[in-house]
Amino acid sequence: MKQGQHYDQTYAPVATWNSIRTMLILAAYNGWYTRQIDYVLAFPQAPIDREIFMKVPAGFTVVDGNNKDYVLKLHRNVYGGKAASRTFYQYLSQKLIDEVGFTRSKVDECVFYRGSVMYVLYTDDSILAGPDLKEVERAIEDIKKAKLDITIEGDIQDFLGVNIDRKKDGTIHLTQPHLIDQILDDLRLEENAKTRSLPAASSRLLSRHTNSPDFDGSFNYRSVIGKLNYLEKGSRSDIAYIVHQCARFSSCPKKEHGEAIRWLGRYLKGTKDKGTILRPNRDKGLEVFVDADFAGNWDPNEYEDCDTARSRHGYYITYAGCPILWKSQLQTEVALSSTESEYTGLSYALRDAIPIMNLFQEMKEAGIPIESSNANVKCTVFEDNSGALEIARVHKFRPRTKHLNCRLHHFRSFIGDGPGMISIEKIHTLDQPADMLTKPLNEEGLFKFRLMMLGW
Repeated sequence: MKQGQHYDQTYAPVATWNSIRTMLILAAYNGWYTRQIDYVLAFPQAPIDREIFMKVPAGFTVVDGNNKDYVLKLHRNVYGGKAASRTFYQYLSQKLIDEVGFTRSKVDECVFYRGSVMYVLYTDDSILAGPDLKEVERAIEDIKKAKLDITIEGDIQDFLGVNIDRKKDGTIHLTQPHLIDQILDDLRLEENAKTRSLPAASSRLLSRHTNSPDFDGSFNYRSVIGKLNYLEKGSRSDIAYIVHQCARFSSCPKKEHGEAIRWLGRYLKGTKDKGTILRPNRDKGLEVFVDADFAGNWDPNEYEDCDTARSRHGYYITYAGCPILWKSQLQTEVALSSTESEYTGLSYALRDAIPIMNLFQEMKEAGIPIESSNANVKCTVFEDNSGALEIARVHKFRPRTKHLNCRLHHFRSFIGDGPGMISIEKIHTLDQPADMLTKPLNEEGLFKFRLMMLGW
């Protein structure tokens, strides 16, 4: 297939974890009903958007037995096409809007609203949620009437490889035990292997270890890192720091990096049935916890590696005390002070928080019932660095921080009066759960923050 001839663009949006977890938190918070549907042979449901031919597949024989003289003309969109996913998304979204009566979100292209029903789409997997079960079921029936072939899978139980268990007490448990089993199989850990209480050793940091022996190749390093990344993003924020730190050295892993992943495997073995518990707290709204570790990777023995001078920041975005989004990230630029590293983390966190605020505001305007005493969605940001708090709150021109002006001050218009107001509050370092995302902690710190954010 040639670009410009058989297709133009290939990008097809999918729902973000932000929107998926927002729906789940609201379902737990308000006691909503949920239903999961799946599109049967999704891509071929959409017609082809232009004339395309394909070779006769192996195993099929044309009339005279000479496959080389014949090709097949496509009437429907097929799997394997360059733009197949995009074609299906455009066909489906148009059906949902024109025939079913949904309205598409301006914040997330894979979120739709109809009355009090919220609909989230990820390629061909979908979740519907709302306070009225009959309204949810009517929406599903209207999708069928739009000549879309679907299967109704009942209350949500598994989505994108994450087990979703709704308990009788109203909480929702997100776990990925099957993925953890795959990781343990890849690491070849024995059944009686000793488990660890921490995801990483708190007494030493990983660096390039230039003078150490190469990793022995006893498992596929890159493959395991990929699975750990998906596990971390899906339900296990407690391993975010060490997973990302190990991922940095995928191109040339050393003995220490392999040992760090095996250590993490032993931790996962002992916590295989654990994940994230969504237990809404009605006294809390939309909150952001931000922390940074200034030049925490500094290693005087690796003086040729400028990356050891970079800081790492981490942040949680929560609603009703339940995590919507988290990230552990090595900063792309070298911070000149602890204040700058903290302020950089604050800026990056709000790049994710502001769209989530807009999503909540949009949901309220679309008629989705969200409990709030305020007309506008508000956000509270918790930061433990006094210098970063001062820069964020007081808009002064400072010679030592003028280089931050264009890159990091984007959120200042949201501080103060106006829609989507952001307030920035001081929090004690010992109460900052984002600390878990910036460095390896001891048992006391890990257990405390894990309970706060993961619920166990």
